[in-house]
Amino acid sequence: MQTQPQVSFDDLPVDEAVRDAALDHVAQLERYADRITGCHVVIGQPHRRHRQGRLYSVRVDLVVPGGEIVVNRDHHLDHAHEDVFVALRDAFDAARRRLEDHVRHLRGDEKSHAPRARGRISQFFPLQGYGFIETPDGREIYFHRRAISDQEFHAVDVGSPVFFSEEPGDEGPQASAVHLVHPHDHALHRGATPAEEEAP
Repeated sequence: MQTQPQVSFDDLPVDEAVRDAALDHVAQLERYADRITGCHVVIGQPHRRHRQGRLYSVRVDLVVPGGEIVVNRDHHLDHAHEDVFVALRDAFDAARRRLEDHVRHLRGDEKSHAPRARGRISQFFPLQGYGFIETPDGREIYFHRRAISDQEFHAVDVGSPVFFSEEPGDEGPQASAVHLVHPHDHALHRGATPAEEEAP
């Protein structure tokens, strides 16, 4: 973490045991995502006058690449939160779920920007909704019609040059994000590798 995590007590006396517990939770979050750049935890008791107990609230602010994750756990009807350690646990459980979603989203973005391979359609079965792409090194990669837009699927034919991303499938490699190579794409990809330029 680029900055030291902060733990604040909102209108409460500082409790070192609670602070240490919060910092332990922060350390556990960093095991899920090592790209957290900042964290601020605020512990308070906004419902002190509640007739059935003094309930704690916990706010967790995480600064992460591409944004900020904020979890504000204020369960004024959850009497388990009369225990500050339970309130901390629940708040950080929620923060971990939000953090995991954020990391998955970032990985998806990175995957979508991965370099594309080039090949040509070697087999095509439009009624069955799938086909195969031959790569410059002679391999055949399966693709399903879900990997290509409806408009381009209807324009595909054997021999059509395509760009695609390769990923592992249940029965071997398969193609995703399949796009037909249009004439203007040649100008945009002059810097392709020799192996890519060999593709029809």
